[in-house]
Amino acid sequence: MNAPAELPPVVAISGPTAAGKSGFALALYERLGGAAEIVSVDSAQIYRGMDIGSAKPDAATLARVPHHLIDILDPAEPYSAARFADDAAKAIAAIRSRGRVPVLVGGTLLYFRALFDGLSELPSADPALRLELEAERERIGPEAQHARLAAVDPVTALRLHANDAQRVQRALEIHQLSGRAASAWHADPKAEPRVPGTVLRFAVAPPPKARFDERIAARFGQMIDAGLVEEVARLRARGDLHLDLPSMRAVGYRQIWQHLDGHYGLAEAVRRGVIATRQYAKRQMTWLRGEGRWSWIDAAEPETLARVLNAVDPRPTLAE
Repeated sequence: MNAPAELPPVVAISGPTAAGKSGFALALYERLGGAAEIVSVDSAQIYRGMDIGSAKPDAATLARVPHHLIDILDPAEPYSAARFADDAAKAIAAIRSRGRVPVLVGGTLLYFRALFDGLSELPSADPALRLELEAERERIGPEAQHARLAAVDPVTALRLHANDAQRVQRALEIHQLSGRAASAWHADPKAEPRVPGTVLRFAVAPPPKARFDERIAARFGQMIDAGLVEEVARLRARGDLHLDLPSMRAVGYRQIWQHLDGHYGLAEAVRRGVIATRQYAKRQMTWLRGEGRWSWIDAAEPETLARVLNAVDPRPTLAE
């Protein structure tokens, strides 16, 4: 595909949840004749036992198509964007050493940023301030604390849900320690990016809003039918997991967990899960549009695959 001295390009495929990223990546793999390997960029798919709610590829797909950074951790273990950047960089180098194209696919955009742009040297955690922020959250509630973040760092507040206590409080902590918004720190990274050579970024555009909302609702219903409640019940029954863990903050898992705790019925859990998924997709779209470095594609259009293939390797044989 490439001259020996050249590195195969890295293809990044992102977009909002339920837009069709994984299906497009698999189609690209097939058209590349298997001369590619997929790297998951998903903060839930890294965890073992979180299969249905994370829309993890099924066992047959994983057996047929080489995937990386799936099922690498237990849900009790923490994971960070910095650690992802290290793991992904190693996977990309290994894939390229085999002469194959690394195809990165997923919607965890902070992971993409850490890998491609590096991470800034943020202020260290302050235990006393964290306790103060936790107490504030208990006192005024998550919505009010999120509103306080929006007043000092609207960019970060826009991409975080009020229920994401850890990240909301970390952003407030950064601002209080440095007098500077977390978004400003992230916009001025100090670390070197980890990926040399050509990087091609594609964002899968969702369908019009009404149809996209229907798709999200249908997909969540399919997850319920596939056993999402039972999956969350197994995780909850372990006894060492709780809703403050990063793994259990994943969309869908929190709502079903709270249903199992008796806070509301299954129908309400599904309703809340669908709403949370739509809100997450909206934040992903805001992030992608704000970066301006992603080429938007319509995965449903037949010519889109040829366009991406030609960007990977412009020789006409790939696009035929």
